[in-house]
Amino acid sequence: MAVFFVKDTLHEVFGSMLVKNKRAYASRIVHSWARSILRILEVDYKVFNHHAVEFNLDRPYIIMSNHSSHFDIPLLYVTFPRDIIAMIAKKELFRIPFFGWGMKISGCVSIDREDKYQAIKDLKVAEKNMLEGVRIWVAPEGTRTLTGKMGKFKKGGFKIALNVKAIIVPLTIIGSGKILPPKTFDFSVGEKVKIYIGKPIDTLHYQLKDLPKLMADVADAIAVNLEEKT
Repeated sequence: MAVFFVKDTLHEVFGSMLVKNKRAYASRIVHSWARSILRILEVDYKVFNHHAVEFNLDRPYIIMSNHSSHFDIPLLYVTFPRDIIAMIAKKELFRIPFFGWGMKISGCVSIDREDKYQAIKDLKVAEKNMLEGVRIWVAPEGTRTLTGKMGKFKKGGFKIALNVKAIIVPLTIIGSGKILPPKTFDFSVGEKVKIYIGKPIDTLHYQLKDLPKLMADVADAIAVNLEEKT
């Protein structure tokens, strides 16, 4: 698995130097990596798109999901196989050689969780990338759950969505925590995962004063599938 990871990351970093559309190129590599790592662990995943959600090129989008495992990341990419997806991730990940460079090329945004003022600047970068066509993924809980239940949401991603008038796509991921439970290296092969793409929530119908309601509506949209499908 480590060999695939290093190979694809090197491909992404050095290959991007030779192409004009670096983000699109990096996106293809990341999607390939996601498929490979899920195939190696024989993850049996199914995506349910009951609302026939598709991204419209003239609107910014932000994907919000529950977060149970590091494997939520490759699962996210296979859920949207043809789109440029990027993450808002803690700054420490961007310091990792090759991996950090690859993240930056693909449009991922570093967030400094210890410096409030820098974090605000970081979120502005995320807004800029979204307006340029990058679909940003945010785990509004801020970290992986240790209990399997959704934690309290943080405001940052919702403020970004309101600022750029984005459409929020709720995503419910069920079963990823069994592949690699938090704070362990106990990989499990052959796990089944279900991914539900929820009904989009357009922030044009909300104002900043409606932030608590927006957060509650997104939480409900994710939780309804957690409750009904588990």
